[in-house]
Amino acid sequence: MFAAVSPSGQRRSRFMDTKAGDRRQVLIFDADDTLWENNVLFERVIDDYLDWIDHPTLDRVRIREILNDIEAANAITYGYGSKMFLRSLGETLARLRERPVSEAESRHIEQLAVALVENRIELVPGVVETLTALGTRHDLLLLTKGDTEEQQRKIDASALAHHFSSTHIVMEKGVDVYVDLTRTHGLVPETTWMIGNSPKSDILPARGAGLNAVFIPNAHTWVLEQSVLDPHDDRVLRLTAFPELLDHF
Repeated sequence: MFAAVSPSGQRRSRFMDTKAGDRRQVLIFDADDTLWENNVLFERVIDDYLDWIDHPTLDRVRIREILNDIEAANAITYGYGSKMFLRSLGETLARLRERPVSEAESRHIEQLAVALVENRIELVPGVVETLTALGTRHDLLLLTKGDTEEQQRKIDASALAHHFSSTHIVMEKGVDVYVDLTRTHGLVPETTWMIGNSPKSDILPARGAGLNAVFIPNAHTWVLEQSVLDPHDDRVLRLTAFPELLDHF
């Protein structure tokens, strides 16, 4: 496939030869860590949690590895979100202490995670202005995964819902989800873009469904959402900040 190179060095596919903003596109946005900060809140809780545990023999790196393993297993059974995260913190503590977690310890864990439980929202810089401008010339959809009630509370708290013609909350983002979304809305893959920070949930499955994708890395992306992207895939646009979308759409 032909690929041109922009002055900045960004590889441009044949779908980008004419600036996408010159024709109407469908832009599907991820939510957590794309529109608002999410995992950084979890990381703050984990830092406080590791300070609190102060294990006599295991260092922070090893404890974090144990927590990651427990989260990965729990995500399969319980999905994503603060409830699964709190469960994982408790199970990690129980494994480290080699005994059940006490009521006092459970209360302390909940207190550490109060910002998550209350769904406090920190929008990524430039999100409101960028969505406002994009909405005047493109069709915007929202696709997020996690606990339905929790994700809806985040959407409500963000005050961003009015930018999107439809919002979708799913338990997991696989290729089948993108195929169903494409079919439901009668989307044309060549003019449809999935925009997100997660290679695992946003970019790879969208590409698997034949859609274009925009990868906007977030420094705090969850380790379980990391995956290797094909550097030669010219239908993946790589940006460094959310407002840069205006340069391409």
